[in-house]
Amino acid sequence: MTELGQITGGGLLGFGIVILLAGFLTDWIGYKPLMLAALVCHVISAVLLFSATPVFNAAGKDAVYMILFWSAFIFAVGNGICEGVINPLTAAIYPEQKTHYLNILHAGWPAGLVIGGLIVFLKGSVGWELLLATYLIPTAMYGFIAVKERFPQTDAQSGTVSYGSMIAKLIAPFFVILLLTHALVGYVELGTDSWINKITSSILKSATLGTALFIYTSLLMTALRFFAGPIVHKISSLGLLFFSACIGATGLYLISIGTNVYFMFFAATVYALGKTFLWPTMLGVVGERYPQSATVAMALMGFAGMTSAGLLGGPGIGYKQDYFSSQYIQANAPDTFERVKAPNENQFLFFPPIVGIDGAKAGMLADNGETIENEKAIAGDEWTSEKFEGLRNQYEWWQTNKEYASVDAAPAGEAALYGSRMAIRATALVPATMAILYLILIFCFKAPKQKGDASLAEEAPGTEL
Repeated sequence: MTELGQITGGGLLGFGIVILLAGFLTDWIGYKPLMLAALVCHVISAVLLFSATPVFNAAGKDAVYMILFWSAFIFAVGNGICEGVINPLTAAIYPEQKTHYLNILHAGWPAGLVIGGLIVFLKGSVGWELLLATYLIPTAMYGFIAVKERFPQTDAQSGTVSYGSMIAKLIAPFFVILLLTHALVGYVELGTDSWINKITSSILKSATLGTALFIYTSLLMTALRFFAGPIVHKISSLGLLFFSACIGATGLYLISIGTNVYFMFFAATVYALGKTFLWPTMLGVVGERYPQSATVAMALMGFAGMTSAGLLGGPGIGYKQDYFSSQYIQANAPDTFERVKAPNENQFLFFPPIVGIDGAKAGMLADNGETIENEKAIAGDEWTSEKFEGLRNQYEWWQTNKEYASVDAAPAGEAALYGSRMAIRATALVPATMAILYLILIFCFKAPKQKGDASLAEEAPGTEL
């Protein structure tokens, strides 16, 4: 699980780095050229994607690996450029309702998760290239806008503020706390999102129900983000963030103790309510407090959130699953652990190295070796070739240990489930910490002044206690 978290986290890390670069380039290049650059990236990525099968047929696995790697990499660059541009652009277009419209903008994120979840059900009946390339639909939409429309200038481009002044205004306690808090937002939202489908599927013992739950919560988030404005008007942006963090922590704890479909849907609803407004409202707070520094400030926020999700959230939640599941199985079924343990240790930050449960071995126990036996039958005469070495090792393990399958399957499954529950429960501490930080921001810093000129808001944070 630690290794899986590192793999999925790598994409978020790259995403965050590109957001940072795009944000810093925006004031030099402008909104429109960067959006056109993102358009080129997404089109090139699609061209490479559709060439994968012909390349595989002509040149084999190694060649197609490079094609798919560069397709995914260029795709991620396009995504990062878009994210780096559209946040400050939205704040510039709607200066009086930044938080409201940033939430509406970011309704597109869970809406994309809904579409992605639905696409899962088409797997096997529609070509994989077509399923992955559905991103060309929104690409065509934003591409039309980027080519046709005039874009506003940033404050730095118009000469309203210098680049150095933009940076200087961010060196303040308020922004530092915001940056730290947004790193926690990335951990709890994006880091958890990369795991939640797998974890809830494990708890519900159904991949279909887990996916359905994921689609439901994403759909709920999409709808709720259209109503951020009226809520903020009642309780303020920081007030909304505080209550969201408290509700999010409660939701994660409830998911960790869920045992049936109805309770899990209730728990997931609470969690969705908690995380819905976090990311876009944080950007809204930055837009309100630092209107002239928005391009750089939002880039730093996006970098902090994505990097935290990639380096800490994905691997950290994976590590916690390995830690708790290995502790459980060693205490309750030590002989089983010796047969199913991974061949190597994994470590996360300064936490102790651990040996988790080998995913391939657990999978063979779960389906009583059916998949690996099918793999061998499909391979046929090529089974002894080099490309099947990994599967041969799994098959040999199964042949040696299948006599213990009836004994090992239950404790291995129970350990994995226990690890999932405890990992989610431990993660609930992250939004609880966020709630404390939001209270500090609420009680220690005054709200920005409203005197008609939005630029006055720049002087409030960090100077008035």
